[in-house]
Amino acid sequence: MPLTDLSHAELLTFRPEVEEPADFDAFWARTIAEARAAGGVPELTPAETPVTQLVVDDLVFPGFGGEPVRAWVSRPLQADGPLPAVVQFQGYGGGRGLAGENVSWALAGYVHVFVDTRGQGSGWGSGGDTPDPHGSGPATPGVMTRGIHSPETYYYRRVFTDAVRAVDAVRELPFVDASRIAVTGGSQGGGIALAAAALSDGVAAAMPDVAFLCAFRRGVEVAVGGPYQEIATYLSVHRDEIADVFRTVSYFDGVNFARRIHVPSLFSVALMDTVVPPSTTFAAYNHLAAEDRAIEVYPFNDHEGGGHLQWRAQAAWLAARFGA
Repeated sequence: MPLTDLSHAELLTFRPEVEEPADFDAFWARTIAEARAAGGVPELTPAETPVTQLVVDDLVFPGFGGEPVRAWVSRPLQADGPLPAVVQFQGYGGGRGLAGENVSWALAGYVHVFVDTRGQGSGWGSGGDTPDPHGSGPATPGVMTRGIHSPETYYYRRVFTDAVRAVDAVRELPFVDASRIAVTGGSQGGGIALAAAALSDGVAAAMPDVAFLCAFRRGVEVAVGGPYQEIATYLSVHRDEIADVFRTVSYFDGVNFARRIHVPSLFSVALMDTVVPPSTTFAAYNHLAAEDRAIEVYPFNDHEGGGHLQWRAQAAWLAARFGA
């Protein structure tokens, strides 16, 4: 498999300018304030699972518009005081899966919160449980062009708001140390983690893997597979909407969120990635405001990235910063 993008040396200095709307901060401040004002409280109930050596709970918390979003919360059976937490977001098309299915972070001594993605969960994996009760104008199959006519209606406005409200909910859990909360995720989950790290109160570390939803225009023009092509297909039909579409997605671009992330950050990227061009991930990484930052590079991997090896790197990196 050949390299799918720029060389490693070129990627290290790839720092494209991405459109940033003048009202970017005001848009997100208003969006998050409205979601918080909608009310609702997080609710935990024991999950049905054969797992007996961890506590596994079903969390329902208010997301965008106060609408219910689900997550699994897994944690060690015994702990001396509140624990650090890892809030994880899912890749494109996947859901939170089954209770007890994803517990590596809990086994490593963290409270692990695996957040569902509204309207997804039927593309692969073991399913999701959170609907997206919003309609859309004309769109291609998938979620990339749902409501893309305006930042107010764009699908990822709801998803990113859900992510912020997930962090809000985790900060309220009595067994969580609110000063030690990290966000993570792969692909789409990495893009959501970037938004959560930039917009949330109290995120202390970010660990996005092969992060999707960064440098949208570059992704649409370069990706040879995956969801970026949904936007390319849409624009091949709606030829007169190019400027409007890319203005909408500029409110959701990981590059613009990276400029606002000051907490320690560990990225990963795969140089043979056919779904997320590595230049798009590097575009966000190279715009990070964080001084404590690193990126793991997997030269011969496609979109699977570093797999469990990357998780081991994350666990060591996070333990060094959280003292876990």
